[in-house]
Parts: sequence; C-alpha cells; structure tokens
Amino acid sequence: MPSALFSPLQLRSLMVPHRGWVSPMCQYSCHPETGEGVPNDWHLMHLGSFAAGGAALIMSEAAAVNPEGRISPLDAGLYSDEQAAGWERVVRFVHAHGAVDCRIGAQLAHAGRKASTYWPFSGHSGSVPTAEGGWGTVGPTTDGFDGYAAPAAMSEAEILGVVADFAAAASRAVAAGFDTVEIHGAHGYLLHQFQSPLINTRTDRWGGDEDGRNRLMLTVVDAVREVIPDSMPLLLRISASDWAEGGVDVEASVRLARAAAERGVDLVDVSSGGAVAHQKIPVAPGYQAGFAEQIKRDAGVPTGAVGLLTSPAQVEDIVANGRADAVFMARAALRDPHWWLRAAYELGYDIPWVPQYQRAVPRHGF
Repeated sequence: MPSALFSPLQLRSLMVPHRGWVSPMCQYSCHPETGEGVPNDWHLMHLGSFAAGGAALIMSEAAAVNPEGRISPLDAGLYSDEQAAGWERVVRFVHAHGAVDCRIGAQLAHAGRKASTYWPFSGHSGSVPTAEGGWGTVGPTTDGFDGYAAPAAMSEAEILGVVADFAAAASRAVAAGFDTVEIHGAHGYLLHQFQSPLINTRTDRWGGDEDGRNRLMLTVVDAVREVIPDSMPLLLRISASDWAEGGVDVEASVRLARAAAERGVDLVDVSSGGAVAHQKIPVAPGYQAGFAEQIKRDAGVPTGAVGLLTSPAQVEDIVANGRADAVFMARAALRDPHWWLRAAYELGYDIPWVPQYQRAVPRHGF
C-alpha cells in the first residue's frame, strides 16, 4: 500500500529513503579517558541500533564546534581530528548496517551560556565549577540562564571566531563522511541566545532589531554553506517559539526560515523553547507540529516536525497532509529502536528490510 511516511525525499543530491528520521539526542557519554568529546562504542551502538531498525536519516547528538561550546564535560565535539575520526567510525557503521539505505547527519552546536553544566545523571545540577572540569561560558550579554553561572559577553572577535569554528566543524563533518549537516539554532543555545529578544539586549550589529539578532545565525549559515559541497543539503534546527511573552514567536521564525532558505538551508527542523526558564509550554502529543506546518506554508521551505510524535498513524497523517516533509523522533526511538519496522507493519507497507528482520514483518505482530 502507498505510504506518505515511507516515500523518499530528495534534498539536493541526497535521496533519503523515507520521512521517518531520528532527532539529535545528547548522550553525555564521551569520557575523558577515551578522548575529550570523542564518540565511542556507546555512540556506535546507540546510533547503529536506529540504522538497523529502519530509520532513514539519523542525526548525531549536538557536536560542539569548540571546547567551550560543549553542554557538559561529557559532550561530543567536532573541533579536533581525533573527534572526526571517532565520528567517521560511526558513520561507516550506519552506512553499512542500515535496514534501508540509511543516511546520517552531523548536528553542529555551541551551548553559549548553557555550556559547562552537569550531565543529567550526575546527581548534580547547574554549572560545573572549574575545579571539577568546568569552564567559563560566553553569551550575547552577561545575563545567565537561571541557576547557571553568568557568562562573559562576547566581543566582535569572539563572535567571528565562533563563526569560523562552525565552518571548521562542518569541514570535518564532510571529511568524516556525513551525508548532511545541521546547524543547531534552537533550545536556548548560543545561536538562539543571540536570536531571542529575551536574552540578547546588545546594541551593536549583533543585537538591536530582529535583523541584528538573527545576524549570527545567518552568518553561520553562510559560513557552513560555503565549506560543504553544493550537493550536500544543509539543515537548520530552530525554536519556533520561546513560549514566553516578548520572545521569539512563529511569525519571527517564518521570517528567519525564509532568510535561511535564501542562503542555502534546505530543510528547517522545527522545535521550540529552551531560551528562558520561565517558559510555559502546553505539552501534548504533536504540540509543535503546527509550527512546522506554518513555517513550511509561509516561508516556502521544507520542514521537519518534532515533539511527542510517537505512533505510526500520527506520523503518517502529518506527512500525508503536507504539514511537514519529515518527522524527527527521539523518545519513541529510544523506547523502540525498531520503530520503523513496526510502523511499516502497522501501515501495511513492505520495504526491503535486512534479511535478519524479514520474518518479523509479515507474520508476527508487535
């Protein structure tokens, strides 16, 4: 039977076999003894399981573009050749063992004022002190995120240095064999910090009006687009709403998405929130899909939907009705790394799974 979810999507020269993708998920599992920010066997297993389970595109966890950009001391990076070599091993595994012709993308990030924090299962919260391996953070201003250490306000030279770091990380991603690159401009991390009027009160060219606040994000888009092949698609993850009065709203995000598309972004990965602690998010199944739909319609750019998208019927409906061009999943994939195998069964769609799994589809339910 025809299935919108299991139809291919062409982005530049990259053909993605279907529209069910894996969101970036930080694992906080890069251990200093095996190299700062270097992915290891955990990452191979974690991402490889989704490939074997039938995902069409898997995004890496946020890979910091410089050491200070890591969310925690255990986060991955793409600012060294050693890290790139670790990622190349993961990329080769995903390409070799996908149940479909699986693709993998690198998400590039800088945490800004939300860097140098304890990892979720550390038993602690807030910023990691320098005595325990933490570092000083940076942001648009010296205002800190609630409960975190105050950052240093970035100078012009530091801002331009981060732009160069994004470009260098993108070059490493290409060399490591990634199929696409995503710029992380969401969830209250550095690029979103500059975008949000709730955080960025600068009066120079990197702040002020909406154009000034969007400047860093779009400058990074330009820098990354310049160093990756023209044939490679570029993705941008944004927070469509700050969920707080006076913050980014979906209309501002439409304008940002339109400008990003004009600069060579091929798909906008639409999430929300994360800028401030006083956000009020009405969490419910598919609560962010409307943002992806509006940005797709009003900005004229392909979008990916994300956020409590769990059932095959729900995801099929979003794609079939043109609300988004693809769907990113995280928690649903963690709960069931073979989610796509089950979805094909439930939707009555037959695709050429790896031989080890073929008997599971026609005979046994889930």
